[in-house]
Amino acid sequence: MARVEVLLPQWGMGMSEGTITSWLKAVGDTVAEDEPLAEVEAEKVEETLESPAAGTLVEILVAEDETVEVRTPVAVIETTD
Repeated sequence: MARVEVLLPQWGMGMSEGTITSWLKAVGDTVAEDEPLAEVEAEKVEETLESPAAGTLVEILVAEDETVEVRTPVAVIETTD
């Protein structure tokens, strides 16, 4: 098994931070690669954070309505690899 950190991506050149507005998955849920994990508000635009890998969501590191900088780990997925 491997642990994959889900980082807050940079969707635009001027984007420096984003706010998790809602989690679409809960700890313990199975996720597929590219499956939506959370809604993020960045630069006044809603974006969907997608899973970078298939596996199980084992940790949520950033709570809803919390703002973090780009490239901050927001969750951890455990894969079966």
